[in-house]
Amino acid sequence: MRVLVTGGNRYIGQDLVFELAKAGHAVTVINSHEGPLPGGARRIVCDRTQPGALAAALKDHRDAFDAVFDHTAYRPSDVAPLVELFRGRIAHYVFTSSQAVYRRSYVQPLREDFRRHAPDNTDPRTAYGVGKVQCEDLLLGLAGSEGFPATVLRVGHTLGPRSPAATRDPAFFARIEAGRPILIPGDGFAAMSLVHINDVARLMTALLGNDKVKGEAYNVSGAEVTSIVGVVHLIAQAMGMKARVVEVPPEIARRQHPPLLHWGEGVAGTALLSIEKALRDIAWTPRFGIESGYRDAYEWYVREGRGRYQFDFSRDDALLAQLGRS
Repeated sequence: MRVLVTGGNRYIGQDLVFELAKAGHAVTVINSHEGPLPGGARRIVCDRTQPGALAAALKDHRDAFDAVFDHTAYRPSDVAPLVELFRGRIAHYVFTSSQAVYRRSYVQPLREDFRRHAPDNTDPRTAYGVGKVQCEDLLLGLAGSEGFPATVLRVGHTLGPRSPAATRDPAFFARIEAGRPILIPGDGFAAMSLVHINDVARLMTALLGNDKVKGEAYNVSGAEVTSIVGVVHLIAQAMGMKARVVEVPPEIARRQHPPLLHWGEGVAGTALLSIEKALRDIAWTPRFGIESGYRDAYEWYVREGRGRYQFDFSRDDALLAQLGRS
């Protein structure tokens, strides 16, 4: 197929571009920052955050693609130009959504029919998830009303090479290498699941040619689950080291901005994604477990990633002093 990928220059998107090419698809990326591309892939330069930029960049390519992977949309105004450009012209539109669409639940794991945030929720703490809900509603609404070939992927917490944020995998690696403690909210017993970026990219690639997945939403996560404190120790094991954990009382942890950990489960409680539907409908299974995924991420970090990030652990030191720890 002739495939268009928005973004495609780092993290999941970069793996997706190479997986699509490996599967024999003709790949074009549209983005504002250059990144590695497989042989034969094309790039269209565009900053989609600028009003009218997508329509202008793609107006002469409306019949050039069979499928679109929209990987960098966060609100309906991001999605709308691509819908208008390619409505009735493509065989598949894949939207990258997020686990953040789900409301807290006392029942686990979270299935695709569980409650999401209300699309009119104005709480700023849920803004990211609400934006994704609004995009989902637009796309799945069009799928139901006119057969627009949309698939929604609710991607869970990710790990892997090329983290876009120093506060994620790289900060754990740096702390553990330096013998610094890892501060976690409470006892860290809340459970969570993670998925390696390449497993996400392989699932995305496996959607093409599968009519069953059109008009559907799917959770995307790994097969393993563990606790917050379990993740920390698995990261250390992947590095061949030991982690030193310091528990921060929940009432103090909840007041930390930014939060101690980028996983919301640390203060909000357990959240696990069911992937039964994806395993049933898609020719895909996760290849990476949590420890093996972090081993892959750490090998990249040692090989070429360490110099890409800067770390400031002064807040850790201040909190440790407040707790009477060092």
